[in-house]
Amino acid sequence: MSRVAIVGATGAVGRTMLRILEERNFPLSDLRLLASQRSAGTTVSTRWGDVVVEDLANADPDGLTLALFSAGGDRSREHASRFVSGGAVVIDNSSAFRMDSDVPLVVVDVNNDAAFGHRGIIANPNCTTMTVMMAAFPLHNAASLRSMVATSFQAVSGSGQQGVSELVGQMGLLGNDLDALMGGGWEDPGATIFERPIAYNTLPFAGSHVEGGYTDEEMKLVNESRKILDLPGLRVEPTCVRVPVLVGHGVAATMRFERDLAADEAMSILGSAPGLELWKDRTPTPLDSAGIDEVLTGRVRNTLGEPGGINLWVVGDNLRKGAALNAVQIAELLVG
Repeated sequence: MSRVAIVGATGAVGRTMLRILEERNFPLSDLRLLASQRSAGTTVSTRWGDVVVEDLANADPDGLTLALFSAGGDRSREHASRFVSGGAVVIDNSSAFRMDSDVPLVVVDVNNDAAFGHRGIIANPNCTTMTVMMAAFPLHNAASLRSMVATSFQAVSGSGQQGVSELVGQMGLLGNDLDALMGGGWEDPGATIFERPIAYNTLPFAGSHVEGGYTDEEMKLVNESRKILDLPGLRVEPTCVRVPVLVGHGVAATMRFERDLAADEAMSILGSAPGLELWKDRTPTPLDSAGIDEVLTGRVRNTLGEPGGINLWVVGDNLRKGAALNAVQIAELLVG
């Protein structure tokens, strides 16, 4: 039995981690919940009893087996090493260690074996990368992926509870004047989390500016895909779009391979891939993905301009498979 800590336990992903541990009856003998000083001292009811949230800064990690981190990159960089020194394996949901050559970047049902090469820390990929990898990997196994054009449609919960609150607040403000929304003259409600208003809108910018006019979210999609698939030469063209959806990141992708791959063969492959659910006759949407473990894929088509590739749509709950579920699945791999 494992002694498990959730770090960032009161955040959206941390709460989802706890719920998934409970749902999957994870074999643990002791559960600790850690968060910032602001949340310390609150009590959380769990299937293992009531647990008092501890202050991360003062928490003693000695004796822990596993630490599931979802407290942001700064806290991961500050605290992960001392948890490793205390004997725990850290499964980190932030971007802090993803591109570290000594840290495996693991998507369960894609590159499970990488988890066992850890040196104390295992990284959870970005939620958008995770979603598209569930479809890209089985196709890559069959036909060797060489390039991908990927446009993401990312839910506001990817920016945490603050992103959800900003969308909900703006919906109330802007929704009072439909004529202005449809004819112009709407009043900017002010944005603090996103660069522009997100309610009744789409924002072709997710993340922070980086060199070349791209965002860090887009570069994560490039670099993490290459690392997970062990394809350093993979050509990826990314665009990340924020949409007024609460949960569920979708990706429209064009994939090209070393050999021609037809839609019928691709659907046969995707239909039997673990962790993935193929929808042939209906279009999967973020609402369909919310609250479930499986990543959904559909609209599988042959490419038109340059035949031989595949166009598809894939969507997954960014708080579950995109974050919390994958971390718990990694933990399950480690405990056997």
